[in-house]
Amino acid sequence: MKTRHVKRNLFSIILNSNPYFLILKTNTGKMELIKNSLEEAKHVLKNFMEDKANLEAIENAGKLLLSSLNSGGKIIAFGNGGSMSDAMHFAEELTGRFREERPAIAAVAISDPAHITCVANDYGFGEIFSRYIQANGKKNDLAFAISTSGNSENIVNACVKAREMGLKVIALTGKTGGKLSEICDIEIRVSHMGYSDRIQEIHIKIIHILIEYIEKHLAGSQA
Repeated sequence: MKTRHVKRNLFSIILNSNPYFLILKTNTGKMELIKNSLEEAKHVLKNFMEDKANLEAIENAGKLLLSSLNSGGKIIAFGNGGSMSDAMHFAEELTGRFREERPAIAAVAISDPAHITCVANDYGFGEIFSRYIQANGKKNDLAFAISTSGNSENIVNACVKAREMGLKVIALTGKTGGKLSEICDIEIRVSHMGYSDRIQEIHIKIIHILIEYIEKHLAGSQA
């Protein structure tokens, strides 16, 4: 038994020192990471889709966006970090084009670095979005807020200002919805309590759906 045990250990040492085996072992670990990541993303999307209230919220958001645009308003989108990138993507697909050939659609993302640094320097980071809405928000405009926590101070302040000015507010949130859930007209929440990137992955899917919805239903924009 002892000889057999020694042989097994010797074989294991030789195998593990083989560079080809090490590459295979490393690649297997990497592939597992990739697969696990995709499985987790699929699970979060599946949970979101199975809640009918989420699908209804997306439809209601689409209708509210159309109402604003058909009344001559514009969409003002904003978020922090990756959510700012999502806001910019939302706006540029509307002013540019997503899938259908149609007239440009009025939308803007609050992302001007001069504005952001000026307001942050003079009033604090918590006011960077609310000052923009105060300056540029008009009747029939719609505020489109993106926050994975729902609690970002500057996002909350902007939504409060938008409501004070009579603008409708749509919020993409995550986790428990945070403070935004109490001050928006429509909330689309990804109720995932894990890492924020999984929430952001659903947010961009929602954004793409809303853009497609607008392109297909906005008066005068049909291809």
